[in-house]
Amino acid sequence: MTETIRTGGCQCGAVRFRIRGALGRPSICHCRMCQKQFGSFFGALVTVPKDGVEWVREEPSYFQSSVNIDRGFCARCGTPLTYRQPGGLEIAIGAFDDRSDLAPQIQINYAARLPWVEKIFDAPVHDDPDYYTRQESIISFQHPDHETANWPEQGLKL
Repeated sequence: MTETIRTGGCQCGAVRFRIRGALGRPSICHCRMCQKQFGSFFGALVTVPKDGVEWVREEPSYFQSSVNIDRGFCARCGTPLTYRQPGGLEIAIGAFDDRSDLAPQIQINYAARLPWVEKIFDAPVHDDPDYYTRQESIISFQHPDHETANWPEQGLKL
């Protein structure tokens, strides 16, 4: 039998993880602490196996956001990475190299959601072709969505 291995990390590549074993339940959390951690409308997280996470380069730094919750992030680039609570660890879905099968299955703290969050995908789609042509010319300094033998400590710079 083949063991499932998932990888991911922060945008600068300083913090990288490898997970062995099956992931748990993907979710989005609407609580104010998740909104602030992710700088977004909600936090998207997935539970990970208790002893299945290996930090390949650096480990996340942690901020204790409440009496029994720590929130992990990359100290170099600020990418939000983890939600650590007494029952286990969850990792930000957006930090995985392959997120295609991690659609949230449940909403947490639904009563705390922003009142307009359910309507955001009803907004018009920006479809200016010149804008997208300019976007294609951007050179990204972010770590790619795959493992690398090494990565510049300060990210890729030209």
